Amino acid sequence: MTKRIGLVVKNDPEASRKADTFEEWLKCRGCTVVRKESTLPINRRISEGAAPPAPADLFCVFVLGGDGTFLSAVRWIGDQPIPILGVKLGEVGFLAEITEDDLFNAAERILAEPFSTQSRMRLLVRVLRQGREVVRETVLNDIVINKGALARLANIRTSIDDHYLTTFRADGLIISTPTGSTAYSLAAGGPVVHPAVPGILITPICPFTLTNRPVIVPEDVCIKLQLDTDSTDIMLTFDGQAGLDITGDDTIIVTKGCHPVRMITLPGQDYFDILKAKLRWSGGRV
Repeated sequence: MTKRIGLVVKNDPEASRKADTFEEWLKCRGCTVVRKESTLPINRRISEGAAPPAPADLFCVFVLGGDGTFLSAVRWIGDQPIPILGVKLGEVGFLAEITEDDLFNAAERILAEPFSTQSRMRLLVRVLRQGREVVRETVLNDIVINKGALARLANIRTSIDDHYLTTFRADGLIISTPTGSTAYSLAAGGPVVHPAVPGILITPICPFTLTNRPVIVPEDVCIKLQLDTDSTDIMLTFDGQAGLDITGDDTIIVTKGCHPVRMITLPGQDYFDILKAKLRWSGGRV
């Protein structure tokens, strides 16, 4: 049976050339290819609507690019259980399983089957506006509540399972998965959490009160976030791919998603090796 392969490519001349070669290689092996160019999500509002989803019959998806390209590919797949493999081009990325030098050997192994996958938790994010659901999104890395450059500090009332936790007075707040712990949350002072750890991270951005520290809560809780009624110039972003202007009329509800991402894993690849290389631990280099 002919395998139908998804190919998501960073909008970059070098990545396009590599993708052209790889696409021809796949076709020579009897595969059909569905190719999608990934573009930077500059100022894209969630209200503009999502692009058409990936075809449901894809055997797998190869992503040629960085972490941003990978996240756009995950949004393209949506809730479908399509296996995905990140191929690192250029700088080390946390979401890439292999480098471009290993692409053809890895693809040969995957096409031959079977291969292993690792489930990565996603978050289901719902935005209620005056009690009516206006947005429903899933994210692999994080959602971020961020104030504009000229806005006052955001006051973000945070509850866990309807139990009041605290009101973060900060430049913003990050709710992330363990996968997203090495993204914006890490830059904001959050911990590194192994992807297999079942938890959700809550990380304030530049909190006004220094005792407001990052918190890890169980993965099965319901997190509820609300702004002050007079809040203005505040945006909610989803995996850095799309944004939504929010106000005190909105309630953000975050829970564990029902549809994890199936990331292809290959022998000889280790999470801690990627971690050490990216963070330059133990003499590792980027």
